[in-house]
Amino acid sequence: MASQMLSSGFVAPTPVAKFQRRSLQCSRSSRPAQLRVCAQQVAVEQGEKAKVATGLEGTDVPVNTFNSKKPFKGKIKSVQRIVGPKATGETCHIIIDTGGKIPFHEGQSYGVVPPGIKVNSKGKEMPHGVRLYSIASTRYGDSFDAQTASLCVRRATFWDNEKNAEDPEKKGLCSNFLCDAKPGDEITMTGPTGKVLLMPEDPNAVLIMVATGTGIAPYRAFLQRCFVEDVPNYKYTGLCWLFMGVANTDATLYDDEFQKILKSHPDQFRLDYALSREQKNTKGGKMYIQDKVEEYADEVFDLLDKGAHIYFCGLKGMMPGITEMLERVSGEKNMKWEDFLERLKKNNQWHVEVY
Repeated sequence: MASQMLSSGFVAPTPVAKFQRRSLQCSRSSRPAQLRVCAQQVAVEQGEKAKVATGLEGTDVPVNTFNSKKPFKGKIKSVQRIVGPKATGETCHIIIDTGGKIPFHEGQSYGVVPPGIKVNSKGKEMPHGVRLYSIASTRYGDSFDAQTASLCVRRATFWDNEKNAEDPEKKGLCSNFLCDAKPGDEITMTGPTGKVLLMPEDPNAVLIMVATGTGIAPYRAFLQRCFVEDVPNYKYTGLCWLFMGVANTDATLYDDEFQKILKSHPDQFRLDYALSREQKNTKGGKMYIQDKVEEYADEVFDLLDKGAHIYFCGLKGMMPGITEMLERVSGEKNMKWEDFLERLKKNNQWHVEVY
């Protein structure tokens, strides 16, 4: 087992061969090339980093620069399906041309107002409400010039069991608008919003990132900033550990990018998948995200005890299982979970954004 001594004084175990092998088993290398996000937009070759625009470091966190009364008008640059044919649903990577006029920090969200109008309970016509989406790129965007921002959007559909078919009248209005958008289409935006998922300023911080589905979005931004971009006056020296939960291999998101980071930074990046329809947990049941985290409970608790930040992003249904697991493991360690959690929150190590 290899290990890395961080400047904060503690050792972060990194079983390199073990987690690389697991991740490669979940690789999407067999997918058609058109399903992958363009490599030159989102990744650089091993040993290289992308030069980024200047003037965006050291700025205050922007919040609600634009709102529903004063929205921003962006344009769709590209929409690309990023899951395989056997994925449970369709997820798209959407690049928006912002001209750099709606700046944000990693971990924030944009609001999107779908086109059209609705009729409220009083019979009055009004615009649709704002839908929030975590931003899936850094402040520099996928082209590193700060002119774009990206979203990771799953198309929301409704299956009618009686009709044994999808009901188009009940499909997600905004997600379908985004996934169906064409280059040049106008998009009405608000924000940015949110400070819960911001990265710590300490470049040596340990980041434990737990995601289900499109909850991967902010973590993609984190990893781009830490390992892909050549950011002025910022050099990440810590450890990033990503736990990702989806149904099957075809539903993994951005895996091609993550494999490049594993290869270029094997001592600083760990990646573990929980594939509920392909893997079994230690009890023989389906492998859910809490089961995968529990496999490494000793390491996770040790890192948290020594100052690591832990992030949770995805569907809110992920949290009850995770909370139950953490409470149970705490009891096994003769710890009181409520006291430990209070300490994590007080030290700003606990970050939760679910929807």
